Amino acid sequence: MTYRVEHDMLGDRQVRADALYGAHTDRAVENFPVTGTPISVHPDLVAALASVKQAAARANRELGLLPADVADAIDRACEEIRKGQWHDHFVVDVLQGGAGTSTNMNANEVVANRALELLGSGRGQYDRIHPIDHVNLGQSTNDVYPTAIKVGLQSAIVALRADLSALVSSLARKSDDFNDIVKMGRTQLQDAVPMTLGQEFGAWAGMLNEDIARLKDSTGLISEINLGGTAIGTGLNAHPRYAERVCAHLRSITGFEVVTAEDLVEATQDAGVFVQLSGVLKRTAVKISKICNDLRLLSSGPRTGFGEITLPSLQAGSSIMPGKVNPVIPEMVNQVAYRVIGNDLTVTMAAESGQLQLNAFEPVIAHALFDSIEILRRACSLLADRCIDGIEPNLARLASMVDSSIGVVTALNPYIGYRAASEIAACALATGRTVTELVIERGLMTPERLATVLAPHNLVKTVAPSKVIPSA
Repeated sequence: MTYRVEHDMLGDRQVRADALYGAHTDRAVENFPVTGTPISVHPDLVAALASVKQAAARANRELGLLPADVADAIDRACEEIRKGQWHDHFVVDVLQGGAGTSTNMNANEVVANRALELLGSGRGQYDRIHPIDHVNLGQSTNDVYPTAIKVGLQSAIVALRADLSALVSSLARKSDDFNDIVKMGRTQLQDAVPMTLGQEFGAWAGMLNEDIARLKDSTGLISEINLGGTAIGTGLNAHPRYAERVCAHLRSITGFEVVTAEDLVEATQDAGVFVQLSGVLKRTAVKISKICNDLRLLSSGPRTGFGEITLPSLQAGSSIMPGKVNPVIPEMVNQVAYRVIGNDLTVTMAAESGQLQLNAFEPVIAHALFDSIEILRRACSLLADRCIDGIEPNLARLASMVDSSIGVVTALNPYIGYRAASEIAACALATGRTVTELVIERGLMTPERLATVLAPHNLVKTVAPSKVIPSA
């Protein structure tokens, strides 16, 4: 291993010669060996940091604050990072003190050293391109970091919406396939009234479709940035026209409609938008978990449970019980939901703990939000591909349950009255006989009339589940 010597405010520091990062990053790695998870685990955040630095270089060049060759080298280095290169040099831990300063400096140093290479200079030769004087010109961690978080989250949300849409489409297809299969609906785990299996899947699709729209709304909320506010939102050390220029360039680079906040002091300290987004992610997770609870119930058995549907068999379910197959995908998704719910509490507490003009806990907010989005994405994809798409109905079981259920008696209320229907239900429950047998035996309806009333197309009001189209 060979090293180069760099100098910062604390003195000389040996840094690996092959590292694009520098002394500040190296000290941060030493100071925060917490999770063992580097910020590179969130590629959207790393790409967003590069986008901010790229926009700043372009703005500062326009304003005559950066020489053209320096600005161009920084721009090219940032573009490489945005395309996925050099992410392994973003090494500081996701949890860190300093309100994200270590993350910002990690980005400054990687960009500076790569830009130096593009100009034919060696790493660490900061007299030509300096991480702070050039890459961080007109900036502070206090405006760079939250802006990068918001830009990165916008990118991550686009991907989450796509995976959630694919899950909705999967559920909607099953809804179409199962639209004519009658089953018993249940409330409080008790027999209620008949419905179709297609209606059940269609309702799940509709539930999640709502959250695609809510996620789209959230991207609008995180489009307001404080870039140009520098330290606490006052804009100290930034050119008077810098905020306007850098925001325009960031829009052009990312394609996101970011806008400069009207009150940069307020925007620098307010983490409320992260709480809002986290709440939407929690809402989505809760709904997906509820669906998985239902899937586990409906597929329980196979002989002594509900047994109404069969999930794909993916792996052996026991080291001792032969033939046992578990609902492993829904169980995994449940656990993802629990993690997202826990992340939401983390975001809430971190946002509440901000003090005065800055929130020092944005690193854990960022990690929690990106983590929630990423695991939700994977959960949606796996749930659709390895579970929903392979579900099959157990037709005989479904028909048997409808035939034997006392829930069908509700459909007879308009014909025999609630009191008589209640007596039939009680007798059926006590004797194990069917509602049909008892109604005919007591002469309350003719067999022909009863068969018409209890015909599947009369028991349920079928819908057109194919109309459940994922929100854009």
